[in-house]
Amino acid sequence: MTSTIKNNLKWLCSIAVAALLFTACSKENNTPEPDKETGIHTPVTAGKVPFYKLQRVENFLAPADDSAPTTPPPTVYFSLENKEQTPVEYVKTIRWDITFTGLYNSFLGSNNGKDDKNSGYGANGLGGIVIFKKPFNEVTDVPADAEFSTSKLIGTDDLGAFGEGTGWYLYDFSGTIKGDGSFNKMHVAYAMPDERTVVVRTAKGNYAKIKMISCYKDAFTPDLWFRDTPHMYFTFEYVIVPKGSTKFEIK
Repeated sequence: MTSTIKNNLKWLCSIAVAALLFTACSKENNTPEPDKETGIHTPVTAGKVPFYKLQRVENFLAPADDSAPTTPPPTVYFSLENKEQTPVEYVKTIRWDITFTGLYNSFLGSNNGKDDKNSGYGANGLGGIVIFKKPFNEVTDVPADAEFSTSKLIGTDDLGAFGEGTGWYLYDFSGTIKGDGSFNKMHVAYAMPDERTVVVRTAKGNYAKIKMISCYKDAFTPDLWFRDTPHMYFTFEYVIVPKGSTKFEIK
């Protein structure tokens, strides 16, 4: 009888020890490695934004300083996957997909960990960016990976002042390109949603196409844009499709 009890106790102890070891190993194996740059744990999880569903962001603030127009303000980071701003301490992670940067935070960039000219350099971002001279609804094919740039910033278009190639907005310095030449129509940034579409490969490797609509607060059409309209409040629409997709679809 005593021998049986002792054997049972040994058996129960062995099970308990094994359970503890299994739990410890499971926790250790499921804990993501901290980012090498920041020490922050950033597990790869599904974003909050569902695939194939049109999203709209209104009045997203990327602050700029009118008193220092030639000094780029601090870069702002945005997650398309989660539809929210990402704190700057997560810059070396995959928690963001696009930057609002450069003069007046009006240039868009991507999150790529391998390009030393990219804000996400040194982390694990797979991002890239490209722009097309087409309206949003006409961009139906997901670009080949070779079409994406990891270092390019997209901002001013050559149709306006200080153009830097194909951009998402036209800058009317004198107020005579799109405006009537009046003082209030000088220094206005005209988004071109009917002529330009931005496509981003997200930090996780999914794809988003973006319609940039406005950079003015509560003003979504050109007749409401003036030099003193509050800015930079970005309004845009986008849809995300998963990695491996060949078509942009809205379902």
